[in-house]
Amino acid sequence: MQYRPLGRTGLQVSPLSFGASSLGGVFRPVTQEDCVATVHAALDGGMNLIDCSPYYGLTKAETMLGHCLKGVDRERYILATKAGRYGPKIPDFDFSAARIEKSVEESLERLGVDHLDILQLHDIEFGDLDQVIHEAIPALQKLKAAGKTRFIGITCLPLHLFTQVVAAVPAGTLDTILSYCHYELNDTALLGILPQMEAAGLGVINASPLGMGLLAPQGPPDWHPAGDDIKAAATRAAEFCQKHQKDLVKLAVQFSVAEPRIASTLVSSANPGRIAQNIAYLDEPMDQELLRDVLKIMGPATNRTWPSGRPENS
Repeated sequence: MQYRPLGRTGLQVSPLSFGASSLGGVFRPVTQEDCVATVHAALDGGMNLIDCSPYYGLTKAETMLGHCLKGVDRERYILATKAGRYGPKIPDFDFSAARIEKSVEESLERLGVDHLDILQLHDIEFGDLDQVIHEAIPALQKLKAAGKTRFIGITCLPLHLFTQVVAAVPAGTLDTILSYCHYELNDTALLGILPQMEAAGLGVINASPLGMGLLAPQGPPDWHPAGDDIKAAATRAAEFCQKHQKDLVKLAVQFSVAEPRIASTLVSSANPGRIAQNIAYLDEPMDQELLRDVLKIMGPATNRTWPSGRPENS
């Protein structure tokens, strides 16, 4: 596996990395045995970045990941987790300095480590941006200075918030951003902010190459927040691939890792075979004809998104 620099951090990360949300049973019930096998399949396959959050499975994912990493050399993985989001509703977000500091101590205990590699504010669009900028980010800086984390970053869905926050804090304050659902077959809007992130020296992490299931072969789940037109286009793409016996998941993964300015793309599964298959996709050529067909099918639904967070932040 070829590794890429994560901004100015000095870290070299795998272009395809492990999103640990699946370990919290957020997609389906999971067993401890499957989780251990999956994490080891990811590491053995060359994935070295693991991303988690206390929100995933309401702390279950972090606890399970800590169990899976027992006995694994700390140098084998780059560990990222988050703070600020602890449930699905706006009252479940807390970007106060005190809660962030407490959250990190809780995460370290669950994960069984004495420091993080990357600490991120989770889904800042659900917080008050003034507090995020003037209280939460300084709290991350304090934790970084104390050695609790090596690097700090932010995550959210609305791309304009990355540009807004990066411009509002002193240069060099943040090390990474994590964006999701904005670099995949149906949405490449993340490309629009890459020059600014690159100029700021930030490492860019992409998540959800299948658009949170939007591009799944069986079609998007009922709960998906995308509009009907986006879902319909994605369903047409899935049906086209099935008709022609083509692998939409393979194409989606290959497409998402093909952009070299994006350091890594996160995939999540608690199935070791599926993780191994995703890794294997990187060694196979992308079907350019299929790519053209799928992009044409997505057509006017391309780069369409949905609101997320507080109304003033969407």
